[in-house]
Amino acid sequence: MRLGTANWGGTRVEDTLAAEIPVALVYNGISHAVMMASPADLADFALGFSLSEGILAHPHECYDLRVHEEALGLAVHLEIATQRLMELKQRRRSLAGRTGCGLCGTESLEQAIQPIARVQAPPLSDSAIQHALMALADHQPLQAATGASHGAAWCDASGHIRLVREDVGRHNALDKLIGALSAHSRNEDGFVLVSSRASYEMVHKSASAGIGALVAVSAATTLAVELAREAGLTLVGFARPGRHVIYHHPATAGAGSTAIVTG
Repeated sequence: MRLGTANWGGTRVEDTLAAEIPVALVYNGISHAVMMASPADLADFALGFSLSEGILAHPHECYDLRVHEEALGLAVHLEIATQRLMELKQRRRSLAGRTGCGLCGTESLEQAIQPIARVQAPPLSDSAIQHALMALADHQPLQAATGASHGAAWCDASGHIRLVREDVGRHNALDKLIGALSAHSRNEDGFVLVSSRASYEMVHKSASAGIGALVAVSAATTLAVELAREAGLTLVGFARPGRHVIYHHPATAGAGSTAIVTG
């Protein structure tokens, strides 16, 4: 974090800023991507990115992971299985500077929409969604200090928040959470709550990690809803105090209409 100066009603106060730095992901000595990210939980970030992007199929395919400080930023060096490295080389694309769309460097329309994994949607109650939503702010210290970060939280079936990761980028926050979750066995039902919109890639990343329910504070996109239906993933958006929108729930899926639930 860095400090800036703010002027409130003629009073000058210090303002805390969120750090955003280049982070290079290097696989077996080959730089694959450079992302702008918050410099925290980078081991989780690198592992989660590798899993959600299909570079790794399982965490144990990463043999070693180390974070190195370099002149212009940070580099995460991963030593991965030879077969995975060969596959990465075959489909390698430039992802430098990706912070939003997730498709920069894609060479064709066929590459843009990747197949999505099928998942098992867990039971998800309206009360659990609201309980997690009301508690999220208390688990986001970086957001509280800077007002400039996103959070991704793993919540149990009752809506209790068990694990949170933050980052200036919404995709990065989710990747960090996926990386952190990969080190823990998830034997209980649960869902992910994100402080952003539910885009195509947020749904895709969730499904890739075997997450069956995604709840977003903001709206979903049309493609996100289509992919949630294809994956069998429960998708909820506009989660605000006392209300949320169910875009898709496999147990109640009919003609594909959304349901608005108010508390």
